Amino acid sequence: MASYQLIKEGGLDLKGNNNCTVRIDDDDDVESAFQRINNQSSSSSSSSPSHRLRPKACTQPSSRLVSLDVFRGLTVVLMIIVDDAGGIIPSINHSPWNGLTLADFVMPFFLFMVGVSLGLVYKNMPCRTTASRKAIFRTAKFLILGVFLQGGYFHGINNLTYGVDMGQIRWMGILQRIAIAYLVGAMCEIWLRNDDKVGSGLSLLKKYQWHWVMVFMLTTVYLVLLYGLYVPDWSYQVPLSASFEVKKVKCGVRGNTGPACNAAGMIDRMILGVQHLYRKPIYARTQQCSTNSPDYGPLPPNAPSWCQAPFDPEGLLSTVMALATCLIGVQYGHVIVHFKDHKYRLLQWLVPSLGFIILGVLCNIFGMHINKALYSFSYMCVTTGVAGILLASIYLVVDVYGYRRCTMVLEWMGMNALVIYVLVACNILPLILQGFYWNHPGNNILSLIGIGKQTH
Repeated sequence: MASYQLIKEGGLDLKGNNNCTVRIDDDDDVESAFQRINNQSSSSSSSSPSHRLRPKACTQPSSRLVSLDVFRGLTVVLMIIVDDAGGIIPSINHSPWNGLTLADFVMPFFLFMVGVSLGLVYKNMPCRTTASRKAIFRTAKFLILGVFLQGGYFHGINNLTYGVDMGQIRWMGILQRIAIAYLVGAMCEIWLRNDDKVGSGLSLLKKYQWHWVMVFMLTTVYLVLLYGLYVPDWSYQVPLSASFEVKKVKCGVRGNTGPACNAAGMIDRMILGVQHLYRKPIYARTQQCSTNSPDYGPLPPNAPSWCQAPFDPEGLLSTVMALATCLIGVQYGHVIVHFKDHKYRLLQWLVPSLGFIILGVLCNIFGMHINKALYSFSYMCVTTGVAGILLASIYLVVDVYGYRRCTMVLEWMGMNALVIYVLVACNILPLILQGFYWNHPGNNILSLIGIGKQTH
């Protein structure tokens, strides 16, 4: 879950006249930066011709906005905890279907931070076409990395074989979703903005009104498809079944948000193909499908036919709603760019965050359940609101009051999040360590230190 490092955050570098670079920090804004560029250009024009021929570097020293790295590092720690302890403590693992647990905050936090970073980086690009080309290239790299790491090429811990049948490769995944969100957010930043000046919250809203139009359009498309599409009966072959058992699932409904007959699953089956979906569905931990619920377990008697059906929690329709989290995060990044005052920044973050939480809770009360697998509208609102409050809290502690010693480890993890994700969350490090064994693959470094059992 770490393609939040698709871009390097920090300040914002703007290229001005005469190759002059001005850096925007947490105590600066776009307008004052350009004012410095103009002043420096004017002073350089009055200098001697020899000075005018040489590019002048006017970069001003500044520090990163540390709270972004700390937030990212904290999310990495949360990811590691829920991945490693989720099987031991199912209550912190992902909710089997409706509901919200600690693990369910990880994905939206990453999407939110990608948005905040975009709000800082893609401001006043000298060439929109070049910026777009770089964003597309960067997205393609992470899409390929995501398919390689999460498409089934690596067969997992305690299995040193590798390779994947292209007829059953998983196309979607965590990195792929965040890469798509990055691309959409970057394109909005590059093309959907105007040159209006920002002096208040209302002017900020007006300057980026098309971003909010995009959020509204994505939400509308998601809700119309989720609640409007008719889901017919369907069938599937039980994954890894030697008997090629085929099960039929009866639906024939519209607007259903249960595990079996939702439109999100239908769209993935139709476009991606059921054989290309995630084969360990989260709803297999529900009471209907597991005797060990909320953990995985044997099927109970008379279990529904859909319990073993593949379902991708990072599917196509749910990704549409996930894009909204990233785009809202972009607006939080705009607050850093355009406002200097710490109190005003906190106000601009906390008020909408509380509003999102209240809206999400109300939607859940009135039947639009909080659901991570579907990335429901209520889930988006609540998790985005919590992310905004957490960002404001970290910003207050780290960037305003300067308490950095206690967060240095988190800061380091945030700056190296992608590497940590690939090595730990994708099990690359355990697979590498298991590759060194003696006499038998079971006798490896991990078993030597007490992880797993040695073969005698």
